Amino acid sequence: MLAITRHQLILELLQENGAVQVSELSDRFEVTPKTIREDLEKLEEKGLLTRIHGGAVSRSDASEPMLPLQIPNTKHSGEKEAIAAHALRYIRQDDVIALDAGSTTLEIAKKLPDMPLTVLTNDLLIMRELMGKEQIRLVVPGGYRHRNVLVGNDALEWLARLNVQKLFLSATGVHDKFGLSVFTGELLDLKRAYLSGAKEVYGVADHSKFDRAALQTFAALEDLDLLITDDGLPEEVRRRYEEGGRVNIELASTKPI
Repeated sequence: MLAITRHQLILELLQENGAVQVSELSDRFEVTPKTIREDLEKLEEKGLLTRIHGGAVSRSDASEPMLPLQIPNTKHSGEKEAIAAHALRYIRQDDVIALDAGSTTLEIAKKLPDMPLTVLTNDLLIMRELMGKEQIRLVVPGGYRHRNVLVGNDALEWLARLNVQKLFLSATGVHDKFGLSVFTGELLDLKRAYLSGAKEVYGVADHSKFDRAALQTFAALEDLDLLITDDGLPEEVRRRYEEGGRVNIELASTKPI
């Protein structure tokens, strides 16, 4: 079994039970206890669990699960709405934009005015949201359905050839060491395909995603032209991420106007 597969199964067990034991995981996956301890160490480094003697437990400060169980994710809805409203500042009439799959990009779709605009997306929920806006030209890649997303090798090759002016990119985790990450391999390839053709890249992630990493990195902080989050991000964290010019961060206000 690949380590990445084992890591995902460990997290699924942890989410179901709240705790895991090294001995039980060793027997289940038919690997040595040393291998399991190394697995838990790597997952703790990414902020996904807390190690204890003989095993691991869920993070006590985790505000929401990292595994993609809920579609759409309704956690931190106020923050996501604020980020979406802030992102609209960078969208102009006649732009060609891409909306990556995600709950924050779905909020962008909801707030987009019905104006001449080309929007590329593989997210079925975003498609449904934009179908009623007649002036928006909706471009949809082919592929097969994986949860609420269209994926497939043909779609990846097609996406990489398009001239997207502005990409709005979501992530499961944002980390100063591991960059932007996601759990699902299909989404990993899809996000990289978007990145390969985009001229400007805007990351959109609420503050709860920071200092957390999912299993697979798809972009470095330096790949982003701008990272938009909400004003719940502590100033110390913002300074740490911006240090050395790695990424520019803008905070969307959640305060009522």
